[in-house]
Amino acid sequence: MTDPTSTATPPARILVIDDEPQIRRFLDISLRAQGYAVALAASGTDGLERLATDGADLVILDLGLPDRDGHEVLRELRGWSAVPVILLTVRAGENEKVSGLDAGANDYVTKPFGVQELMARVRALLRAQAAPAGMEPVYDDGTLRIDLAHREVTLAGTPIALTRKEYAVLALLARHAGRVVTQPQILREVWGPTHVEDTHYLRILVGKLRHKLGDDPASPRWIQTEPGVGLRLISAPVS
Repeated sequence: MTDPTSTATPPARILVIDDEPQIRRFLDISLRAQGYAVALAASGTDGLERLATDGADLVILDLGLPDRDGHEVLRELRGWSAVPVILLTVRAGENEKVSGLDAGANDYVTKPFGVQELMARVRALLRAQAAPAGMEPVYDDGTLRIDLAHREVTLAGTPIALTRKEYAVLALLARHAGRVVTQPQILREVWGPTHVEDTHYLRILVGKLRHKLGDDPASPRWIQTEPGVGLRLISAPVS
């Protein structure tokens, strides 16, 4: 797990690409206060150049840039970099969010946003990035434990009996803990490419899964719905 304040390792490097000076300043102060190293860019072109030249451990990308559309910047970036990307958007439409995630973004935050929410998203992505390659993670928040290597799910130490598809959905969310997984992605991976429009399959299954976990959809502890976009397993430490 990456600790941005640790003296044993260099701080994680965050590149902020946003044309609003007040947002750049706010993020610069907030991220540095958490111990991160921060680079700032006011345009898509400048941001791509800085990423290519200096690198970064995570990119915060505004979709509304003055020189290029943020989606275009994301597509170009994904052509040569796998760096985690959080989108900043004032476009609240579901299609914008889904298209951004499908284009390769790892997460998104809608403006105006709370700094604690953004920092939680940053930590989740850096934690996932730091997980050793090739190792199946264990999601464990002290109550819910999802052991992907052994295909075991326990709640307060008690095994939970899940169907094959219930486990497949929960495991997919666990592999992306803290990040939004879109409905089409879940349907494609669990039911197959011919079922990406069958959202009722997912709705029914998630209802059953929540019931088995005792997870209240109105105040979720684990499975959070991003309306019209997808699902997020609320982040827990990855071991």
